Amino acid sequence: MAQKPSIPKGTRDFNPEQVAKRNYIFNTIRGAFETFGFQPIETPSFENSSTLMGKYGDEGDRLIFKILNSGDYLAKANEQAYANKDSNKLTSSISEKALRYDLTVPFARYVVQHQNEIEFPFKRYQIQPVWRADRPQKGRFREFYQCDADVVGSKSLWQEVEFIQLYDAVFSALKLDGVTIKINNRKILSGIAEVIGASDKLIDFTVALDKLDKIGEDKVKEEMLSKGISQEGISKLQPLFTLSGTFEAQIESLKHILSTSDEGQKGIEELAFINHAVSELGLLTAKLQLDVTLARGLNYYTGAIFEVSAPDQVKIGSIGGGGRYDDLTGIFGMKSMSGVGISFGLDRIYLVLEELNLFPETVNKNVEVLFINFGDKEALFSLKAIKQLREQGVHAELYPDASKMKKQMNHANKRHIPFVVLVGEEEMNSNLFTLKDMSSGAQHKLSLGAMINHVKIIQ
Repeated sequence: MAQKPSIPKGTRDFNPEQVAKRNYIFNTIRGAFETFGFQPIETPSFENSSTLMGKYGDEGDRLIFKILNSGDYLAKANEQAYANKDSNKLTSSISEKALRYDLTVPFARYVVQHQNEIEFPFKRYQIQPVWRADRPQKGRFREFYQCDADVVGSKSLWQEVEFIQLYDAVFSALKLDGVTIKINNRKILSGIAEVIGASDKLIDFTVALDKLDKIGEDKVKEEMLSKGISQEGISKLQPLFTLSGTFEAQIESLKHILSTSDEGQKGIEELAFINHAVSELGLLTAKLQLDVTLARGLNYYTGAIFEVSAPDQVKIGSIGGGGRYDDLTGIFGMKSMSGVGISFGLDRIYLVLEELNLFPETVNKNVEVLFINFGDKEALFSLKAIKQLREQGVHAELYPDASKMKKQMNHANKRHIPFVVLVGEEEMNSNLFTLKDMSSGAQHKLSLGAMINHVKIIQ
């Protein structure tokens, strides 16, 4: 007996309904990207290993899917590495390519490789799958899509303002109210670390601070002490633990806390500029919130940091994020190319829309009219009508086989097709069509034009 087929762990099949819902999200995001002036690019699903390796740290390198060289890949294998079971050295001799881990490094490679063809500032968007050899678990897959937008070649803070508007436009179009766009600034985090005498422990400090809403103030202080941050420095942080109020009120408090840090003051100025502009322009449904504990992507973000939270009634992680970076292309030798970018979490957005029942009923619309097949003569007559229905934008098809009518009707019911058309000898002679509404059971004899109009009205 043949073994039942399966797919690799961490990957998924998507049925027609799921694909339709995913495409609804893709199309909404893509439409917003293009409305805001972003241009699409695509990069290969795999890159040279040298492009990807060493760009994500040791943990990231471990999660990159390597592709074995074509042909007899062991012929050029490092024999000593093979004998010593040194997987790192062996891999480099038998694998020269790898599946992309994210869209950011390939984008950096694209900008450097095509810099003479690109008009800067360059606004790009990219919606493509990425692969990570991670341990599969709920909400984490080995193959998933990223939806990124970036602007490179400009240090203007108006880009940050536009990205906030872009997030707001997308979630408003998806009818997802109550989304919170959290913002912080790397310079503020650096300023805080400077004020408490922990500039050399910035990462340790921010990792602990980022856990404030999860483990509470006391545990955060304990973790900071364990990382070598002094009690005196932690005491200076006390105002941060109680920071609250409006965006403007928090900005005023930060000015006092960071009064001795030039770097921190610059971060405050940038946040104040962004908040003022957004307040003047207004948001449709989202809310902008200052969160000084937000510390994602500190290895590469240099200015604004974004994270988007779903409405409170849905318990899920962030559904978007991004920030400002000052040296995206430096890893490939092109220095001082500042940029800012954001990403949408497709899978989590899908789960949120599903939980809140926000997908439109029309999102699954497929075939609207099925013609029953009574034989070759009737089928040809039906296909002439189907051709005209399709030209009018109506999704129509003919059942391929002249099976029993009950079987064809059951097929229409299982596929949730709203209308069935019956064409027999009588209909062909009168040039009329019997249109049956599958929900009410009502039948009408109509001309082709009247049938098209009836179906389009119901659409």
